[in-house]
Amino acid sequence: MTYVWSTFKLGNRQLPHRLAMAPMTRSRAKPAGTPGDLAPEYYAQRATMGLLITEGTQPSEDGQGYLATPGIYNDNHVAGWRKVADAVHEAGGRLFIQLMHVGRRSHPENTPHHRQPVAPSAIASGENMFTVKGMLPVPEPRELTTAEVRQTIADFANAAKRAIEAGADGVEVHGANGYLVHQFLAPNANKRTDEFGGSLENRARFAIEVE
Repeated sequence: MTYVWSTFKLGNRQLPHRLAMAPMTRSRAKPAGTPGDLAPEYYAQRATMGLLITEGTQPSEDGQGYLATPGIYNDNHVAGWRKVADAVHEAGGRLFIQLMHVGRRSHPENTPHHRQPVAPSAIASGENMFTVKGMLPVPEPRELTTAEVRQTIADFANAAKRAIEAGADGVEVHGANGYLVHQFLAPNANKRTDEFGGSLENRARFAIEVE
Protein backbone atom coordinates (compact mmCIF):
# COMPACT_ATOMS: atom_id res chain seq x y z
CA MET A 1 0.00 0.00 0.00
CA THR A 2 2.94 2.33 0.41
CA TYR A 3 3.38 2.38 -3.37
CA VAL A 4 -0.30 3.20 -3.94
CA TRP A 5 -0.06 6.20 -1.64
CA SER A 6 3.18 7.52 -3.11
CA THR A 7 3.16 10.66 -5.26
CA PHE A 8 2.93 10.35 -9.03
CA LYS A 9 3.82 12.75 -11.84
CA LEU A 10 1.32 12.76 -14.70
CA GLY A 11 2.67 14.96 -17.46
CA ASN A 12 3.49 18.22 -15.72
CA ARG A 13 1.05 17.57 -12.86
CA GLN A 14 2.10 16.17 -9.52
CA LEU A 15 -0.55 13.90 -8.03
CA PRO A 16 -0.59 13.18 -4.27
CA HIS A 17 -1.16 9.43 -4.76
CA ARG A 18 -2.13 6.87 -7.41
CA LEU A 19 -5.86 6.52 -6.85
CA ALA A 20 -8.22 8.16 -9.34
CA MET A 21 -11.98 8.55 -9.55
CA ALA A 22 -13.30 6.93 -12.71
CA PRO A 23 -15.77 8.82 -14.92
CA MET A 24 -19.41 8.22 -14.05
CA THR A 25 -22.39 9.56 -15.99
CA ARG A 26 -24.48 11.71 -13.65
CA SER A 27 -27.21 13.05 -16.03
CA ARG A 28 -27.47 16.28 -14.06
CA ALA A 29 -26.47 18.83 -16.70
CA LYS A 30 -28.72 21.68 -17.78
CA PRO A 31 -30.71 21.24 -21.04
CA ALA A 32 -28.10 23.02 -23.18
CA GLY A 33 -25.23 20.97 -21.74
CA THR A 34 -23.85 23.33 -19.10
CA PRO A 35 -22.83 21.47 -15.90
CA GLY A 36 -25.56 21.61 -13.28
CA ASP A 37 -25.46 23.86 -10.24
CA LEU A 38 -24.47 20.97 -7.94
CA ALA A 39 -21.51 19.90 -10.09
CA PRO A 40 -18.85 22.06 -8.34
CA GLU A 41 -19.88 20.72 -4.94
CA TYR A 42 -20.12 17.13 -6.19
CA TYR A 43 -16.60 17.09 -7.62
CA ALA A 44 -15.04 19.13 -4.80
CA GLN A 45 -16.37 16.59 -2.29
CA ARG A 46 -14.22 13.96 -4.04
CA ALA A 47 -11.06 16.05 -4.45
CA THR A 48 -9.02 13.89 -2.05
CA MET A 49 -8.63 11.38 -4.87
CA GLY A 50 -5.31 11.69 -6.68
CA LEU A 51 -7.15 12.55 -9.89
CA LEU A 52 -10.80 13.18 -10.73
CA ILE A 53 -11.97 12.17 -14.20
CA THR A 54 -15.31 13.76 -15.01
CA GLU A 55 -18.41 12.20 -16.42
CA GLY A 56 -18.45 11.70 -20.20
CA THR A 57 -18.64 15.14 -21.81
CA GLN A 58 -19.67 15.62 -25.43
CA PRO A 59 -17.28 17.51 -27.74
CA SER A 60 -20.11 18.63 -30.06
CA GLU A 61 -23.90 18.68 -30.36
CA ASP A 62 -23.88 15.38 -32.25
CA GLY A 63 -21.72 13.80 -29.55
CA GLN A 64 -24.58 13.62 -27.04
CA GLY A 65 -26.47 10.38 -26.56
CA TYR A 66 -27.92 10.32 -23.05
CA LEU A 67 -30.24 12.64 -21.17
CA ALA A 68 -28.76 15.66 -19.39
CA THR A 69 -25.09 15.02 -20.12
CA PRO A 70 -22.68 17.98 -20.23
CA GLY A 71 -20.77 19.44 -23.15
CA ILE A 72 -17.49 21.31 -23.53
CA TYR A 73 -17.75 23.07 -26.87
CA ASN A 74 -19.15 26.57 -26.24
CA ASP A 75 -18.63 29.54 -23.93
CA ASN A 76 -21.42 28.59 -21.52
CA HIS A 77 -19.95 25.11 -21.09
CA VAL A 78 -16.53 26.60 -20.39
CA ALA A 79 -18.00 28.92 -17.76
CA GLY A 80 -19.81 26.03 -16.10
CA TRP A 81 -16.78 23.75 -16.04
CA ARG A 82 -14.60 26.61 -14.75
CA LYS A 83 -16.73 26.66 -11.60
CA VAL A 84 -16.12 22.92 -11.23
CA ALA A 85 -12.37 23.19 -11.83
CA ASP A 86 -12.04 26.10 -9.42
CA ALA A 87 -13.91 24.19 -6.71
CA VAL A 88 -11.75 21.09 -7.20
CA HIS A 89 -8.52 23.10 -7.16
CA GLU A 90 -9.57 25.00 -4.04
CA ALA A 91 -10.09 21.60 -2.38
CA GLY A 92 -6.59 20.52 -3.45
CA GLY A 93 -7.60 18.19 -6.29
CA ARG A 94 -6.80 17.67 -9.96
CA LEU A 95 -9.44 17.40 -12.70
CA PHE A 96 -9.45 15.79 -16.16
CA ILE A 97 -12.52 16.19 -18.39
CA GLN A 98 -13.45 13.02 -20.26
CA LEU A 99 -14.37 13.67 -23.89
CA MET A 100 -17.05 11.24 -25.04
CA HIS A 101 -18.74 11.21 -28.44
CA VAL A 102 -21.36 8.45 -28.37
CA GLY A 103 -21.74 8.11 -32.14
CA ARG A 104 -24.57 5.70 -32.96
CA ARG A 105 -25.45 5.13 -29.30
CA SER A 106 -27.78 8.10 -29.21
CA HIS A 107 -31.47 8.91 -29.51
CA PRO A 108 -32.94 12.13 -30.97
CA GLU A 109 -35.22 12.46 -27.95
CA ASN A 110 -32.15 12.98 -25.74
CA THR A 111 -30.58 15.83 -27.70
CA PRO A 112 -31.57 19.51 -28.06
CA HIS A 113 -31.43 19.33 -31.88
CA HIS A 114 -33.31 15.98 -32.26
CA ARG A 115 -31.16 14.94 -35.21
CA GLN A 116 -30.45 11.41 -36.35
CA PRO A 117 -27.35 9.93 -34.65
CA VAL A 118 -24.10 9.85 -36.64
CA ALA A 119 -21.62 7.00 -36.94
CA PRO A 120 -18.90 5.50 -39.15
CA SER A 121 -21.59 3.53 -41.04
CA ALA A 122 -25.37 3.42 -41.14
CA ILE A 123 -25.62 0.39 -38.85
CA ALA A 124 -27.88 0.49 -35.80
CA SER A 125 -26.56 -0.80 -32.48
CA GLY A 126 -29.70 -2.89 -31.90
CA GLU A 127 -30.18 -1.69 -28.33
CA ASN A 128 -32.75 0.32 -26.42
CA MET A 129 -32.06 3.59 -24.64
CA PHE A 130 -33.79 5.47 -21.85
CA THR A 131 -35.38 8.73 -23.04
CA VAL A 132 -37.94 11.22 -21.72
CA LYS A 133 -40.52 8.95 -23.34
CA GLY A 134 -39.18 5.82 -21.67
CA MET A 135 -37.14 3.01 -23.23
CA LEU A 136 -36.97 3.35 -27.02
CA PRO A 137 -34.99 1.54 -29.73
CA VAL A 138 -31.87 3.38 -30.83
CA PRO A 139 -32.45 4.43 -34.46
CA GLU A 140 -30.19 3.69 -37.39
CA PRO A 141 -27.46 6.34 -37.55
CA ARG A 142 -26.43 8.44 -40.52
CA GLU A 143 -23.01 7.66 -41.99
CA LEU A 144 -20.58 10.53 -41.59
CA THR A 145 -19.07 11.88 -44.79
CA THR A 146 -15.28 11.96 -44.99
CA ALA A 147 -15.39 15.73 -44.49
CA GLU A 148 -17.61 15.26 -41.42
CA VAL A 149 -15.19 12.71 -39.97
CA ARG A 150 -12.42 15.28 -40.24
CA GLN A 151 -14.68 17.90 -38.67
CA THR A 152 -15.40 15.51 -35.80
CA ILE A 153 -11.65 15.11 -35.23
CA ALA A 154 -11.43 18.91 -35.13
CA ASP A 155 -14.35 18.95 -32.67
CA PHE A 156 -12.35 16.76 -30.27
CA ALA A 157 -9.38 19.14 -30.57
CA ASN A 158 -11.63 22.15 -29.92
CA ALA A 159 -13.18 20.43 -26.91
CA ALA A 160 -9.75 19.67 -25.46
CA LYS A 161 -8.77 23.32 -25.92
CA ARG A 162 -12.00 24.42 -24.27
CA ALA A 163 -11.42 22.06 -21.35
CA ILE A 164 -8.03 23.62 -20.64
CA GLU A 165 -9.59 27.07 -21.05
CA ALA A 166 -12.10 26.03 -18.36
CA GLY A 167 -9.26 25.24 -15.96
CA ALA A 168 -9.11 21.45 -16.31
CA ASP A 169 -5.71 19.87 -15.75
CA GLY A 170 -6.11 17.63 -18.78
CA VAL A 171 -8.52 15.52 -20.80
CA GLU A 172 -9.23 11.84 -21.30
CA VAL A 173 -10.64 10.58 -24.61
CA HIS A 174 -13.25 7.83 -24.19
CA GLY A 175 -12.21 5.19 -26.71
CA ALA A 176 -14.09 2.13 -25.46
CA ASN A 177 -17.53 0.68 -24.64
CA GLY A 178 -19.05 0.99 -28.09
CA TYR A 179 -18.83 4.77 -28.44
CA LEU A 180 -17.60 6.63 -31.54
CA VAL A 181 -13.85 5.95 -31.31
CA HIS A 182 -14.58 2.27 -30.67
CA GLN A 183 -17.12 2.22 -33.51
CA PHE A 184 -14.45 3.27 -35.99
CA LEU A 185 -12.20 0.46 -34.75
CA ALA A 186 -14.94 -2.21 -34.86
CA PRO A 187 -15.47 -4.03 -38.18
CA ASN A 188 -19.13 -4.74 -37.27
CA ALA A 189 -19.80 -0.98 -36.97
CA ASN A 190 -17.42 0.38 -39.60
CA LYS A 191 -18.04 -0.65 -43.23
CA ARG A 192 -16.51 2.47 -44.76
CA THR A 193 -14.55 2.39 -48.02
CA ASP A 194 -12.58 5.62 -47.55
CA GLU A 195 -9.36 6.14 -45.58
CA PHE A 196 -11.24 5.63 -42.30
CA GLY A 197 -12.49 2.14 -43.10
CA GLY A 198 -11.43 -1.26 -44.38
CA SER A 199 -8.01 -2.26 -43.10
CA LEU A 200 -7.11 -2.16 -39.42
CA GLU A 201 -4.75 0.72 -40.16
CA ASN A 202 -7.57 2.70 -41.73
CA ARG A 203 -10.07 1.86 -38.99
CA ALA A 204 -7.51 3.02 -36.40
CA ARG A 205 -6.93 6.31 -38.21
CA PHE A 206 -9.79 8.14 -36.47
CA ALA A 207 -8.56 7.22 -32.98
CA ILE A 208 -4.96 8.11 -33.86
CA GLU A 209 -5.90 11.49 -35.32
CA VAL A 210 -8.20 12.31 -32.38
CA GLU A 211 -5.36 11.53 -29.96
